[in-house]
Amino acid sequence: TTLEEYRKYVEKDAALERRFQPIQVAEPTLQHAIDILKGLRDRYEAHHRVSITDGALVAAATLADRYVNDRFLPDKAIDLIDEAGARLRIRRMTAPPELRELDEAIAQARRDKESAIDEQDFEKAARLRDTEKQLTAQRIEKEKAWKSGDLDTVAEVDEELIAEVLAMSTGIPVFKLTEEESSRLLRMEEELHKRVVGQHEAIKALSQAIRRTRAGLKDPKRPGGSFIFAGPTGVGKTELARTLAEFLFGDEDALIQLDMSEFSEKHTVSRLFGSPPGYVGYDEGGQLTEKVRRRPFSVVLFDEVEKAHADIFNSLLQILEDGRLTDAQGRVVDFKNTVIIMTTNLGTRDIAKGLQTGFQAGGDLSTSYERMKAKVNDELKQQFRPEFLNRVDDVIVFPQLSQEEIIQIVDLMIAKVAERLADKDMHLELTDAAKHLLAEKGYDPVLGARPLRRAIQREIEDALSEKILFGELRPGQTVVVDAEGEGLLGEFTFTARGKATDAGDGEPEPVAVSAMPPLTTTDEGKAS
Repeated sequence: TTLEEYRKYVEKDAALERRFQPIQVAEPTLQHAIDILKGLRDRYEAHHRVSITDGALVAAATLADRYVNDRFLPDKAIDLIDEAGARLRIRRMTAPPELRELDEAIAQARRDKESAIDEQDFEKAARLRDTEKQLTAQRIEKEKAWKSGDLDTVAEVDEELIAEVLAMSTGIPVFKLTEEESSRLLRMEEELHKRVVGQHEAIKALSQAIRRTRAGLKDPKRPGGSFIFAGPTGVGKTELARTLAEFLFGDEDALIQLDMSEFSEKHTVSRLFGSPPGYVGYDEGGQLTEKVRRRPFSVVLFDEVEKAHADIFNSLLQILEDGRLTDAQGRVVDFKNTVIIMTTNLGTRDIAKGLQTGFQAGGDLSTSYERMKAKVNDELKQQFRPEFLNRVDDVIVFPQLSQEEIIQIVDLMIAKVAERLADKDMHLELTDAAKHLLAEKGYDPVLGARPLRRAIQREIEDALSEKILFGELRPGQTVVVDAEGEGLLGEFTFTARGKATDAGDGEPEPVAVSAMPPLTTTDEGKAS
């Protein structure tokens, strides 16, 4: 029995307890667990009719010890071996696709033969009868080969199958466990830059810290990484956290995001870690602890961490140092496989207020960045205790975005609009002039790149939606967006190219849309 069950059911009964001699059985070490698996190998090989390699035993013990944290060795490693053997046995007992294809071909030939007989086409029916016999003979031969070959041959459970079984239960993609991570980590900056524009220093610092972690140079009891992302709003702090979650764990949903402005009062701390016994919500658990328990391999994002109550930082100290946290119900939640990211705007508000139009006027962004970096470090030291900052791996300051980076973000956002249009068999192209005009209208030195999304909705998506509804843009056509005029007073023009795939002989004339620039057409085709 377990220690908890012994205390609950046996220890409180003195008459029962004195009739037994308790023997403490500790969890075996990793090497002892591998030896235990080797002793059990013959039984599982005979039961599942498979062969289990030494590498599979080592992988089962090692991966279970690293990734399964709510159970103990050798139990969790034995379950991996058992499930891998069962999965391989069932897979081999399933008929191969060739047999199913032959069954379908035989059934089709039989239906065609009966149809030919009904039409009194006996010559065709005779040919189909011969075809059916040939297919049936082929099926019998393939079935014999499958049964005598695959079923009689002893299949092998290897490290790859162990990783596949573990991936099914933990949600980690198989390649994350079996692929040599060194090559991926060396090109980590390139992968992150596919979604995050600019921020070269931030991405480089983050990549170096993650590489140190993956190389095994970090304390195994601490989280995989802990960072403070500081900088103005709208420069990519949250987007980088999402991209990091997808890079490390293969899924953007592996990001656990918490807005710390919701936990600014003392009584809200219990919502994060769970209510104490006797209080409302005790059985529900905490928002942070429950999410990490269900998904222990994730990126945890504390958004605007400076707004959190001071009591929360006491718990964060334990997470950052020991990689674990005990919730209100006494359960230990493991944070060793998480990456902790905290975002803050400290030190950037005063700089943002002093910004004029550095974007248009060609302000010195490098000087502004150095000033912001010094300001951020000063305010962090004033806001947070030294023991908290000492436990963070790195403080990464995000600079403002330059004009070239804003135009790259325009390309990324327009690509998403083009994908949605492509589903309707329509295509979208923007000229360089239109991209520059969008960048000017959508960039705010204080708000960053977020207004770009609203500008694209207002200037591009709204116009396109009305033109589609009025029939000015139809499937098969490409709309080219250009710009007329200079500066913020410039306007966008829309030109349709190509012939609509559903156009008839008598096409109606284009209809002008009120309050929107009319859609012009070229000689290549006419919008209807």
